[in-house]
Amino acid sequence: MLDFFTIFSKGGLVLWCFQGVRGPAAACTAPVNALIRSVLLQERGGNSSFNHEALTLKYKLDNQFELVFVVGFQKILTLTYVDKLIDDVHKEFRDKYRNEFQQKGTLGLLNGTFDFKEDFLHLLREAEESSKIRAPTAMKTFEQSVKSQKTVKSMIETRGEKPKEKVKNKKNKGSKKEASGTEAATVPSKAAPDAKQNPPVAPGDREELTKDEILQKNREEFFKKRLKGGEKSNKSPKPETQKEKGKKPRVWELGNSNAKVLDYSNSTTNGNTDTCPTEEYDPDVALGDRDREPGRLYDLEYESDEEEPEEEKVIQNPSQPRAKKGGLGGMFGMLKGLVGSKSLTREDMDSVLEKMKDHLIAKNVAADIAVQLCESVAKKLEGKVMGTFTTVTSTVKQALQESLVQILQPQRRVDMLRDVMEAQRHRRPYVVTFCGVNGVGKSTNLAKISFWLIENGFSVLIAACDTFRAGAVEQLRTHTRRLNALHPPESHGGCTMVQLYEKGYGKDAAGIAMEAILYARNQGFDVVLVDTAGRMQDNAPLMTALAKLIAVNTPDLVLFVGEALVGNEAVDQLVKFNKALADHSMAQTPRLIDGIVLTKFDTIDDKVGAAISMTYITSKPIMFVGTGQTYCDLRSLNAKAVVTALMKA
Repeated sequence: MLDFFTIFSKGGLVLWCFQGVRGPAAACTAPVNALIRSVLLQERGGNSSFNHEALTLKYKLDNQFELVFVVGFQKILTLTYVDKLIDDVHKEFRDKYRNEFQQKGTLGLLNGTFDFKEDFLHLLREAEESSKIRAPTAMKTFEQSVKSQKTVKSMIETRGEKPKEKVKNKKNKGSKKEASGTEAATVPSKAAPDAKQNPPVAPGDREELTKDEILQKNREEFFKKRLKGGEKSNKSPKPETQKEKGKKPRVWELGNSNAKVLDYSNSTTNGNTDTCPTEEYDPDVALGDRDREPGRLYDLEYESDEEEPEEEKVIQNPSQPRAKKGGLGGMFGMLKGLVGSKSLTREDMDSVLEKMKDHLIAKNVAADIAVQLCESVAKKLEGKVMGTFTTVTSTVKQALQESLVQILQPQRRVDMLRDVMEAQRHRRPYVVTFCGVNGVGKSTNLAKISFWLIENGFSVLIAACDTFRAGAVEQLRTHTRRLNALHPPESHGGCTMVQLYEKGYGKDAAGIAMEAILYARNQGFDVVLVDTAGRMQDNAPLMTALAKLIAVNTPDLVLFVGEALVGNEAVDQLVKFNKALADHSMAQTPRLIDGIVLTKFDTIDDKVGAAISMTYITSKPIMFVGTGQTYCDLRSLNAKAVVTALMKA
């Protein structure tokens, strides 16, 4: 049973609506608005269905008249006739009001009255009856099966008797030898005790043997040689003293066997600047560009060195004869192909979309997402009338570029500095948690974001919650010393702008984060950056610990740090991180990933597909992009620059 069926224009004007369930007239408003926000406006039309709470929505686009057909029903129901119904309604509605759309245009939508209820109910009854007519497939009778054709005697097997199929095969081989006219020769067995019983075959005898028998002889000679070599190797004397089992620890000459001497994680260092002395550090090495504007987050730039190649020629119908080159015939044929006198069909776009899909995959876009993007573009353009002097390739390429730009643009406002100032007004620290897999650069980019916040006048407390990886605390301590060297307390009225809160290794990360947030609140820090241990998305215990840290401390922002080098792995990482946070959270509304930090962007040239894969699968914005080795190499995402690099040939 359907909940509703609605037809509206892409401009937002509802033309007709059917409600199959009693309730308020606006019951279908929320699901349809969610469909528009999450799918239609975000260019995510690769899948024709959309789930919203307990409803499943299926939709169909009419690009010629700019219409959208949407049907909604309960998710638990399996309605096999919905696809047929929406196609039939689309065809009937177009045919009935075609003249009104063509003659009056937009005024026809505004002033028209669409009495479509009787037609819809008729089509609904037909679709329901067609699904009931389909009879279940009948089972075969015993007489129709292969087993009924066999006799009981043929199915009985006795011990020691070879199957008949193998006997037949041997008979066939024997018949082939007889047909060739060669004499049969006895082949010696491999298990002969003495090698002298099988002398090598003379050259004159080889001509009398068949090819199979010659191959068999050569194989036996080869095995005999290998057996002789193995016997010689086995006679080698065994070593008198065997090595002791087990692995001994290596002792370094300049090392120290006492682990306590190497433990620099003392809880008394928190908040004490004397234990973290300021070091002499060259600012040019850390900052790179000295002419930059302090505190500004520059946009990501991409400049194409080569000009874009010329557009491909219009795809011609192979059934039509090609015009000859030169002369008026070729010129008029080209103009005929360019002038937009017909609407686009799926067959016209298939070859272009296939090339676009391969191009996206080559640029590191995940394969599944590349397919969905091309499918979305096909649905967006199917039935649309081409503009004058435009080709199929240029039309598809332009639509794909618009879709990619729309995907990369954030759905919500992204302004971390404003959120920090809002937290300041409430006299509490703004908490950011970093998570991701091993080796993507969480600690390094945390230090870059710390530098950016310090230059904007905010004090930062770094919480060292990576209590697993050796050297993680020391790495953050080094970053803290260098950031304090670049921004000494003397330049900020005697206030230390960045400090490290750490409790050593092997401790509970969630507890350390809670203590760090409480310490930052008491000491008046503006921002707390929580560094977590790297973990693979398949490691259930570590993912449970991460979900606990986020659920207990409720950070303002959860950032997933991913590298730009990955392709299909980016989708797997983000999906499983979100799923783990949802599964292991005890709250009714679990906290998921809020944004993405894309690292190592300077190592991929124009293969920027990971940015598309990450934003498409999560609908979350890329807030920061790491592009180099200095603290200033932090950028904000420029959607147009990324799409330009992605579409470069």
